[in-house]
Amino acid sequence: MATRKELLDAVVEQIADYREGEIPSMNAAHVDRWVKQFPGAAQEPLLAELAHVFSKTYFTRKNVKQFLSAIAANEKLTGGDPVSFWKNTGILNIQTAGNSQRDMLLVLDKALQKTCGIGVADCGKAPVKQYVYIDDVLFSGGRIKHDISNWIKTAAPQAAKLHVVTIAYHRLGQWRTETDIKAAAKEAGKSIELSWWRVFEVEDRKAYMANADVLRPTAIPADAATAQYVAGLNLAPVFRTPGQVGALGFFSSEAGRSLLEQQFLVSGVQVRAVCPHLNAYMRPLGNSVMGTTGFGSMIVTYRNCPNNAPLVLWAGDPWYPLFPRKTN
Repeated sequence: MATRKELLDAVVEQIADYREGEIPSMNAAHVDRWVKQFPGAAQEPLLAELAHVFSKTYFTRKNVKQFLSAIAANEKLTGGDPVSFWKNTGILNIQTAGNSQRDMLLVLDKALQKTCGIGVADCGKAPVKQYVYIDDVLFSGGRIKHDISNWIKTAAPQAAKLHVVTIAYHRLGQWRTETDIKAAAKEAGKSIELSWWRVFEVEDRKAYMANADVLRPTAIPADAATAQYVAGLNLAPVFRTPGQVGALGFFSSEAGRSLLEQQFLVSGVQVRAVCPHLNAYMRPLGNSVMGTTGFGSMIVTYRNCPNNAPLVLWAGDPWYPLFPRKTN
């Protein structure tokens, strides 16, 4: 059985470069202060499960560099000729909120210089044959949909091939985003051929809830405040059938997964009650416009924690966050 110190160190090892240089370094004291906000008996099991989860869902700076280096030279994407492909590709820098695209393009620029001897500024100078839109992760897809739909209405040519590149996407958000982008193209009278490039797809669709890769409780916790919150939602809760950990293996076991779902839901309701700056859509298990317990994603990158992750990971004052979050 691992000691508490070993468990704390295991979590720190996974998230060590979070906002490195912007906030104090991740260390065992920080993680310990955060986990002490949960009931005593749950603390060490939570740490053990999070060490497993973050080994699969936390994207380090190195992970992102490796991903974009692979994209720069990807044979299927570039047709086996990366230099010609990128010279003939318009790289979209059209994100209207946040800095994730800008930061990803800085990393891509270095990858292109190493792989092709050219930078982002050299792309799209030759006759443009296709376009690339890059971002880190697609959650609900609202930002990507907005950016690309606006581009289609304004700057896109009458016909274009568009590659959307993300490290991962959540399947429901991707479906909605593609549907809305196609609708925007039809409304604009333009032909946009979409293709998607990613490392993995996160299952979060209702029809596949039993084997979802996001937090989906199996029951309402035995907590009065949580029961009251759930009763006030505009959608009746749909519970996950217990027994599976998701196709991607983010969770170590049903017991570990259920522990996160139950503890994060109860404490998330408490966070909502005490943090004054949370709007109605910032639900216990993560930001969602749908009237549910929350989005439930456990993906975090070295640059920031998404608001689609459980509140207990990022909400601040008076709650102490594991991942202090930058707002856009």
